[in-house]
Amino acid sequence: MATTPEDLNATPDTSDGGAQDFTHSALPALTRQQRTRTFAVCVAAAFLTLLDVSIVTVALPSMEHQLAMSSAEETWSVAGYTLTFGLALIPGGRLGDEFGRRRVFLVGMTLFTITGVLCGLASSAAWLVAARLARGAAAGLVAPQVVGLIHQMYRPDERGRAFGYYGAAVSLSTAIGPLWGGAILQGFGTAEGWRWIFFLFIPFDLAVLPLAHRLLPESRRATRPSGLDLVGAFTLGIAVAAFMLPLLQTGPWGTRRWWLTWIGFVLLAVFVLWERTVIRRGQRPLVDVGLFRERAYWVGVLVAGALYGGFTGIFIVLAQFLQQGMGYSPFKASLCTVLFTIGSAVCGVISGRLVHRAGRLLVIVGTALTAIGLALTAQLVGGVRPGDNIMAIVGFPLLVAGCGAGLVIAANQTLALHAVPRREGSTAAGVYQTGMKIGTSLGTALASSFYFSQLMATHRDFPAAARSGLLCAAALAAFAFLVALPGLTLGARKPLAPRAMGVADVTGAATSSPDV
Repeated sequence: MATTPEDLNATPDTSDGGAQDFTHSALPALTRQQRTRTFAVCVAAAFLTLLDVSIVTVALPSMEHQLAMSSAEETWSVAGYTLTFGLALIPGGRLGDEFGRRRVFLVGMTLFTITGVLCGLASSAAWLVAARLARGAAAGLVAPQVVGLIHQMYRPDERGRAFGYYGAAVSLSTAIGPLWGGAILQGFGTAEGWRWIFFLFIPFDLAVLPLAHRLLPESRRATRPSGLDLVGAFTLGIAVAAFMLPLLQTGPWGTRRWWLTWIGFVLLAVFVLWERTVIRRGQRPLVDVGLFRERAYWVGVLVAGALYGGFTGIFIVLAQFLQQGMGYSPFKASLCTVLFTIGSAVCGVISGRLVHRAGRLLVIVGTALTAIGLALTAQLVGGVRPGDNIMAIVGFPLLVAGCGAGLVIAANQTLALHAVPRREGSTAAGVYQTGMKIGTSLGTALASSFYFSQLMATHRDFPAAARSGLLCAAALAAFAFLVALPGLTLGARKPLAPRAMGVADVTGAATSSPDV
């Protein structure tokens, strides 16, 4: 299938100084119904890959018992998925931009399905960890294609609504994972129930594959692809790994290998210099560093990283506190975060509909609500006692935090990618989502560290420990607010213009502005 007439792929892109870039414009255009079905396939794939981040957390005790996992292996079964997911995002985005988003999407979903089977069949801890690493890399191939395809199929004035539904799916996948995992363990038993967490993915994966093959539009350039910048991919991969590894390590905060972080900074500087060299040679870089000349883009990446670090950290802390400190079952513990999920999903859809009128104000208000909701949750949790109704106590502040997160997710992504050329959509999305993954790792590590440190210092005062971890999450959300706040001086309520640098306007004609 082809893209819509308003898609840049149906018109020449002259944003490269006049060089035209055509794709399969001769194919029939997508009807509104076909585009809706295609969007549903994209959102389903995004939901499945992101769900796998959180659903496994409730199964850790079961996996540890059945496979005799060490604490390091237990951590890597979850953190390893996040690490390879993050490492694959930017190269995966560039592969999609160069060789076709549909093609890379199908390869990634196929590998995601195969690795799910391998995870469910694991007979040892080493097998499970290796399969989880491979599964994360497969998810990293799929995720940037989803955002790139949404960017490709919708006009700038329509993307806010599309990203609203996408943001709702992201919020649901993050929050519903522990709930779904707890239900599976309760239904299949704690002994072998963890295997069914992986096996029950397979029918959904298999349903997505034929639909994706039939519905997703082509996006490959008609001109010969320039190939992947392997040196840049390797350098950036090592840099991202160096940043994330200290965050994913277990043990005391002070004993982690923080020297790797400095190596990450050095390698990141080397990567930027190399990408500039590639551009001067007239070749296509892995990441066009010119993207970061656009303020809305780099601010959006920072806001996303900080916000995801904040609200993903609360799930780790609350799961530990409710199960260890309050004696809740995994399923009952996950029910306590339902209001956060509902608020995030509903406000995500609303945000997508309002972003083109409200602009940056949605991000500013949303980050503030998230920080306030998390801080209030922390204060209330610190005073609970055995037998208290936790859901009634923290329900409202979690709903406020969820509504705030929902307002930010769709609006921030729409604002960040608004000025990105469609042909760079997957790569830009890969960079954006890498920032999210680093933020998620940072938030999880910080919140967990504060929780366990306080638990030891207070001789297992669980409410105090949970309060400490949740305040850390609130601080990250507050940082996101401070990053977004200068938007008030730059026209926070200013609606998004239908035209942007290098982006097809609402009539489908490409601008002649240089790429950002």
